[in-house]
Amino acid sequence: MKVYKGVQTIMDMDMKFFRKLPVPKDLKEQFPADERIVKIKQERDPEIRRIFEGKSDKLLLIIGPCSADREDAVLDYVTRLSKVQEKVKDKIMIIPRIYTNKPRTIGARSVEDQQHRLTASGVGIPVGMKNPTGGDLSVMMNSITAAQGQHVFLYRGWEVQSLGNPYAHALLRGYVDKHGKTYSNYHYEDLNELFELYQEHELKNPGVIIDTNHANSGKHYLEQIRIAKEVLHSCRLSKDIKGLVKGLMIESYIEDGNQPIGGGCYGKSITDPCLGWEKSERLIYEIADLL
Repeated sequence: MKVYKGVQTIMDMDMKFFRKLPVPKDLKEQFPADERIVKIKQERDPEIRRIFEGKSDKLLLIIGPCSADREDAVLDYVTRLSKVQEKVKDKIMIIPRIYTNKPRTIGARSVEDQQHRLTASGVGIPVGMKNPTGGDLSVMMNSITAAQGQHVFLYRGWEVQSLGNPYAHALLRGYVDKHGKTYSNYHYEDLNELFELYQEHELKNPGVIIDTNHANSGKHYLEQIRIAKEVLHSCRLSKDIKGLVKGLMIESYIEDGNQPIGGGCYGKSITDPCLGWEKSERLIYEIADLL
């Protein structure tokens, strides 16, 4: 190893190594959550599991901005969201869809990646497996199968054995063909097909979250309102679909639409367009009324 102006390089590698990042365990020890937050998590985690197990009729609503670029706007948004949660808590469990980089489940592009599948098998929380951007549901089902199984693999320099994740589930987000045309997969027929696939695979806790944006809406964010209501209508038509659909994923922020990076509009997405707060709040209440 050589050092040039304080930057380490390793022979035969065309990369500069600036610093070694701490592992999550070290960060948790350095910045521990306070007792109030720990208590909330201890209460909510089992409730989320009960929804996936079919022991609770509540609908999961995973909602929030496509990108969390400003701390003040994000805190403002979740503060508003928490007040709405209190009003609909008997029917809906809200999970803020927020990440300080770019929110992902395992993701439409990484759902085929073996390391992601292995990691998902041992994280101990529900993990959504999106259909890939090309729409092949068999890839998604194979990912769920892998994540629900036990594995021995390398993780952060350790040889580990995962116990399998019985809460790995499907996430339908629509897809794009080779010509760039988008297709949706949230309709009654799509959900019925997924139900049948689950029967063939004999997986634990069959479940799906419907992503109302991305290719399902063609990134026309206002369509999320209609899509959410159509999914709930399908649930009313079929007890099988009702049992399968565990929740909705909605892209939402304070202001409608999106803006370029540096656009300067408070609470407006800098990536995919989102529903603004007024429309989001109204939609949450309408969803609750339909349940």
